[in-house]
Amino acid sequence: MDKILLNNMAFFGTHGVLQEEKTLGQKFFIDAELYLDLKDAGKTDDLTMTVSYADVYEIIKTYAQDKCYDLLEALGENICNCILKNYKTIKEIKLTIRKPEAPVRGIFDYMGISITRNREDIW
Repeated sequence: MDKILLNNMAFFGTHGVLQEEKTLGQKFFIDAELYLDLKDAGKTDDLTMTVSYADVYEIIKTYAQDKCYDLLEALGENICNCILKNYKTIKEIKLTIRKPEAPVRGIFDYMGISITRNREDIW
């Protein structure tokens, strides 16, 4: 299956269980892999045969910056659900959310989640 990649998108949001996370906010980095057939778009050079990166970016940005979830799992689930509902040509999404400033004592690059959702998972 072909895929569209949107990698290392940076957002500032208020997701987390702790009150400081909700009040102060922090950076989040999101990668999205959108699985769909890109053959017709490649043959025709027609944007209507694919998915606009800019439009998908705006959906992700809205959830990452304007919404507030305790869990990254909830943030990811809602992003995937919205994208799958809006773009019928997307068969599956793999979404990775990284939280480099998680309030955990220790040395780490980031904490995060990676989920994969398909058309059967829409709610």
